[in-house]
Amino acid sequence: MCRHPLKARLPLIAPQWKKIHGSHARTHWIGAASLHIPRYLFGILLLVLLLTPVWAQQTASVSWDPQTLESGSPCMFTVRSPGSTAVTGTWQGHPLEFFRAAHDPETWYAIGGVDVAAKPGAYPLEIAVANATQTQSLHRIVEISPASYKEIPLSVPQKFVEPDAASQKIIAADQELKRKVFADSSSVPLFSGRFLSPLKSAPSTDSFGTRRVFNGTLASVHRGLDYRAKMRTPVRSTNSGRVVLARPLYFEGNCIVIDHGLGLTTIYMHLSKFEVKEGERVTRGQLIALSGKTGRANGPHLHLSVRWQGEYLDPAKLFLLKLPAPARRR
Repeated sequence: MCRHPLKARLPLIAPQWKKIHGSHARTHWIGAASLHIPRYLFGILLLVLLLTPVWAQQTASVSWDPQTLESGSPCMFTVRSPGSTAVTGTWQGHPLEFFRAAHDPETWYAIGGVDVAAKPGAYPLEIAVANATQTQSLHRIVEISPASYKEIPLSVPQKFVEPDAASQKIIAADQELKRKVFADSSSVPLFSGRFLSPLKSAPSTDSFGTRRVFNGTLASVHRGLDYRAKMRTPVRSTNSGRVVLARPLYFEGNCIVIDHGLGLTTIYMHLSKFEVKEGERVTRGQLIALSGKTGRANGPHLHLSVRWQGEYLDPAKLFLLKLPAPARRR
């Protein structure tokens, strides 16, 4: 009896094997059921059987940048999995929207973040990697470190600390408008690689996450980054996207919101002049406005916020992420 390597792999096709020679020069194999398999088909079948379990035996690699996360940190999750057709995930109760990069079709990326108000601790990261026949489930634990933020006093007109009844109606209308705007994010990435600063000048302070005390009253945690900017300083889009809001609001003043897709938006406040309109597509570095001091501002400056699926992230840390340019969808 011939000890053939496929004997254990094909018990139904060939429980017993014996080598015979036909009239042709090529060797054939015959089983107990007199099933003839040409040698070239036999080789293909052998290759398929040997390679089929390879993907299942491979475990996709998962990483995140930065490796050390803290409250307010944006992050990029990376899944390396050759042969995969789709990757999904969940992080802190939010779905992760993975995309492929233009330069590497075997690696998947997703933008995520940790809200500035998130508590330190260990949080689960759930990833599902699928190919044409099966799905791998991956589980990781990510540590969130505490972040220390300062408290700063500011002086503004009293109407912004204790709005009257008429102002409260305006504020409520603004909140409803922003709710609708933030809910309308593209399901595909609109950004084109790394995010850039909207101004050439550096921020006046590391103000993200500071506790804002207006006229002696604790108002909120500062969920953005303030840039020292003289009146009518050119403001540029941090990345490609679509303008979903460009109008005056009570607290924000003249405000622009740009949707970058996948639940990620940037918000530009206290502007003196709009240079774009709602619905307009913009490119990274494009002029969108001039800085000012409209809304609740104690002087000329630009306020920039980054929002991901309802969570506010540190813009300065977003600029450090080496986001790849997404592959174009066919």
